[in-house]
Amino acid sequence: MAIQPTAALDTFPKLLLRNAEVFADRPAMREKDLGIWQTWTWAEICREVKHFALGLQTLGFKKGDKVAIVGSNRPRLYWTFMAVQSLGGVPVPVYADAVAEEMAFVLSHAEVRYAVCEDQEQVDKVQQMQARIPTLQCLIYDEPRGLVDYDHSNLHAFTDVQNKGRERIEADPDVSSRWVAAVKAGSGDDISAILYTSGTTGQSKGVMLSARGAVQAATDTVLFDHISERDETLAYLPLAWVGDHYLSYAQGLVAGFCICCPESGATVQQDLREIGPSFYFAPPRVFEGLLTSVMIRMEDASKLKQSMFRYFLAVARRSGEKLLNGEPVALGDRLLYWLGNILVYAPLKNVLGFSRIRVAYTAGEAIGPDLFSFFRSLGINLKQLYGQTEAFLYVTCQPDGQVYADTVGPAAPNVDIRIADNGEVQFKSPGMFIGYFKDEAKTKETLTADGYVMTGDAGFFDERGQLKIIDRAKDVGQLNDGALFAPKYIENKLKFFPNIREVVALGDGRTFATALINIDLTAVGNWAERNNVSYASYQELAAHPDMYNMIEQNVDQVNRDLAAEPQMAGAQIHRFLILHKELDADDGELTRTQKVRRGFIADRYHDLIEALYDGSSEKFVATEVTFEDGRKGKISANVKIRDMKPYPVERIREAAECMRLTPEPIPVWRQGACAWESK
Repeated sequence: MAIQPTAALDTFPKLLLRNAEVFADRPAMREKDLGIWQTWTWAEICREVKHFALGLQTLGFKKGDKVAIVGSNRPRLYWTFMAVQSLGGVPVPVYADAVAEEMAFVLSHAEVRYAVCEDQEQVDKVQQMQARIPTLQCLIYDEPRGLVDYDHSNLHAFTDVQNKGRERIEADPDVSSRWVAAVKAGSGDDISAILYTSGTTGQSKGVMLSARGAVQAATDTVLFDHISERDETLAYLPLAWVGDHYLSYAQGLVAGFCICCPESGATVQQDLREIGPSFYFAPPRVFEGLLTSVMIRMEDASKLKQSMFRYFLAVARRSGEKLLNGEPVALGDRLLYWLGNILVYAPLKNVLGFSRIRVAYTAGEAIGPDLFSFFRSLGINLKQLYGQTEAFLYVTCQPDGQVYADTVGPAAPNVDIRIADNGEVQFKSPGMFIGYFKDEAKTKETLTADGYVMTGDAGFFDERGQLKIIDRAKDVGQLNDGALFAPKYIENKLKFFPNIREVVALGDGRTFATALINIDLTAVGNWAERNNVSYASYQELAAHPDMYNMIEQNVDQVNRDLAAEPQMAGAQIHRFLILHKELDADDGELTRTQKVRRGFIADRYHDLIEALYDGSSEKFVATEVTFEDGRKGKISANVKIRDMKPYPVERIREAAECMRLTPEPIPVWRQGACAWESK
């Protein structure tokens, strides 16, 4: 039974008090520690948060203070959000894998006074850059291992801070009731959190979110998907990413469901199977990895199992999504799907930890239609949403029974979307940001005169009223002959193959399309083992002739598919290379949410890109890399370049000739009208 928050419940600490009363004995959080799941109820969490908040006050905490939260998904770090907000402070989550330089920028820019760190690694990074964070006064840590001999003059254990809070209550029992009264008096107009963007297009910006707007946005989507206190989710995505803050923290407090924290990043898949969440979220990269693991396991299966898997996968492809959407399916196919569920789909979902999933979402970047349809065909209610940090996530979401691989759904509840004259998607939403912290100029650049947020994404509404996102508006372009070039669409098609981990498609303003490719070391390593191919490093395997032959087959298949699509046929890949190193966030090539930073890559790999277009068959390159400990080094290689033969097509440029903005591969096209359908 989901309880809808009232207008009075306009901050997350107020929701915590409600949950401690209404759902007192229900599980609120779980954490796997040393192989054992530990559980806290809502009543217990409320006490833990209260003790930590009162302890923070003894350290000089004041209303409006900023607190950095650095680490992975741990209950005490989530409690820190609640405690800081209960005192009128502002939590500022930071990516745990950020190098010290990145972390220093966020902490300095946000003017944090306190930092709550998960462990020694995070404490070391903060202390290393403390001279560049003049406002920082105090560090608090969760895991004490390795920190016993550190100078504790301005360093405190989380439990010690809580003990200070308990001591205050013992000395003056009224302190507890005053804290509750202060929470109830909190204002929905206060800043709930500052979330820093991933920095895909430049330096990260601090997105300020209001408490009332954040609660309202989470409430709308909880009601939309009928999420209740009986649901469970696995919180494993970065704390600093809006996806986790919304789907785990905000929706968890609104609905009162249980948030489960894995033991570590390495045990997520095992922990997922043990918990069996009913509500699940993952970016496309996670689903790509799951598909890769499935395909690798099937390659090692017996011939009988492989044949059975292929046969029933074809049945699922034919009928699975129709059944999930409630569409009519022939009796014969229904019976075959029922049998396939017993023999293949149910066991596969059990292995993946998806047996109990009622609602699953993916977002963060575009997901390939083939990848999306694969999981839905297994009977998993996977849906897409489109969102941004500036919206506090949801802009669109797909209703049950109206889920399509090529769209991201209609506007989310209480969200207003319009398509600008240049094709840009613009929105207003309950949770939309107040502005960028200390950057009024950027805030004005992002908002229209009438208050809509400019997303920078190109899109349109189809005849069903569902939004289709083409790509980042600035990334979509044309080849020199006028043919449409939408890089993300090409990249997603290639990334459907388990051998390929990442792709950067190139072609805007060029004579033909090319691609920089990263192989998936897990998948190709398995292939190498089965085929007795010896290698000592990623670089060596990436340069192997057999690897190029394998990737050439994948590229050829994508070209064949593109040739069948009039709008994209001109963007077939003419040449490709396999990069000598994996794209890495530490090297600035990816954001912390694993999105490609195209501008940076274009500069860093300029010589390789030019070699793709000047007819070279190989190119020597030396690239600087950053190691985990912050040291720099160089990787050099002679990178081979492979030519491809494009497939002949007809009517290649019909759809591109009269487009103000180059559209995605499946646009709404009215013959002779040269216009987009929009609502």
